[in-house]
Amino acid sequence: MREKSLEYHSLHPKGKIQVVPTKPTRDSFDLSLAYSPGVAYPCLEIKENPDLVYEYTNKGNLVGIITNGTAILGLGDIGASAGKPVMEGKAVLFKKFAGIDVFDIEIDAKDPDDFIKAVKMLEPTFGGINLEDIKAPESFYIEEELIKRMNIPVFHDDQHGTAIITVAGLLNAFEINKKRPSDVKMVVCGAGAAGIAIAELVQHIGIRKEHIFLVDTKGVIHTERTDLNSTKQKYAQKTNDRTLADVMQDADIFVGVSVADMVTEDMVKSMAPNPVIFALANPDPEIPYAIAKKVRPDIIMGTGRSDMPNQVNNVLGFPFIFRGALDIRAKHITLEMKLAAARALAELARMDVPDAVSLAYGGEKFVFGPDYLIPKPFDQRVLYHVAPAVAEAAVQSGTARRPYPGRENYVSFLEGLMRF
Repeated sequence: MREKSLEYHSLHPKGKIQVVPTKPTRDSFDLSLAYSPGVAYPCLEIKENPDLVYEYTNKGNLVGIITNGTAILGLGDIGASAGKPVMEGKAVLFKKFAGIDVFDIEIDAKDPDDFIKAVKMLEPTFGGINLEDIKAPESFYIEEELIKRMNIPVFHDDQHGTAIITVAGLLNAFEINKKRPSDVKMVVCGAGAAGIAIAELVQHIGIRKEHIFLVDTKGVIHTERTDLNSTKQKYAQKTNDRTLADVMQDADIFVGVSVADMVTEDMVKSMAPNPVIFALANPDPEIPYAIAKKVRPDIIMGTGRSDMPNQVNNVLGFPFIFRGALDIRAKHITLEMKLAAARALAELARMDVPDAVSLAYGGEKFVFGPDYLIPKPFDQRVLYHVAPAVAEAAVQSGTARRPYPGRENYVSFLEGLMRF
C-alpha cells in the first residue's frame, strides 16, 4: 500500500487536483474576454453590486478546505505541508460526489488568532469554508469565531461531519431496537472535536445530557476532576465511575472516536440488551467488528471502515451539506441544516436500494436492518436526498439568501450539474 500510494501521488501531474478553464480559450478574442480588456466589465459590475460576484465568478461553487496541520487523520500534529495530501484528497471527494470546486489552503499558524485572521481575509474568494484537521480545543474557538466574523458558511467537518453521520445511524438503530432516545445511556470514548460534537448533536434527537458519559485519556469525565477545560466541564457527570470499563456497564450506546483496542470483550458483554456500538477509530476500531459480534450477537455495530457494515463515513455529509448551502447561498450552516442532513440519510437507508448501488459494491445486496443503517457513499441518490433537505432547512432557519426553487426543480438542477 505504501509504494502504491506514493506512486499514485507522484505520477505526473503531481498531487490529485488541478485548475481547468471553464470557458473557451480558442483564439485571441476569447483571451480578450477572459482577461484584458474584457474582464474589466464584470469587475465594474461587481464593484457596483458586490453580490454579482456570485454571477460572474466561481465563488458560488468554490469551497476552501483549510487546515493548520495540527490533527491530521490519525497522524497528529504533522504540520501544514504534511497535511496537504489529505486536503487534496478531500477536494477530490467534494468534486466527485457533489460537483464542488475546491482550493486547499494549508496555513502555517498554530496560534488560533493568527489562523482566524488569515481565514477571515480569504472571505472574498470562497462561497464556503471547510475547516479540517485542527486539534481540539482550539478547533472549537476557531470555528466559533469564524462563524461570528464571516458571512459565508464555516464548517469544521471533523466535528460536525462525524456527528451528523453518527446521528443518522442512531436514528435507524432506534428504529430497529425500539429504544427511546430519552431512556438510553450513552458512552462517548474520545473527548476531542468529534466526541464533543457528537455529544452536542445527539441531544437534539432526544438523548438526555445527564445520560451522556464522556471518556478521555484520563478516564471518565466527572465532577471531581480538576483538569478539565471549559468544553469538557460541560459534560462532567456526578458519578462514581472512573474507567471506561466502569461506565460501559449497562450502556445502551458506545461511540468511539479514540484509538484502536480501547474496548474489551468483557466491556461489550456488560452493556445493556440490544446495544449499539459505533467504533470509529481509524484504521482500526476500538474493538474489531468480528469480536464484538461474536460476544454479543444482539449488537448493532458500525465502524469507520469501508470493508465492514455500517461505515460511518463523513463523505456522506460534507459534499451534500455544502452543495445545499452554496446553492441557497446560506450565510451559515445551522443546527437545523445538520439535523436535516442526518434525517435525510436515515430516511434514505430505509428505502429500497437500486441495483446500481449493489453493482458498485460487487453485487452485494443491501436491505435496511442491523447491517445496513447508513447509505453507501456510491449511492448517487445521497446527493438528491441530502442537498435538498439541507437547502430547505436553510430557508426555514432564515440563513438562506436565495429563494428555494422547490424540490423537483432543485433536483433537476443537481442532475444537470452532475451530468456537466
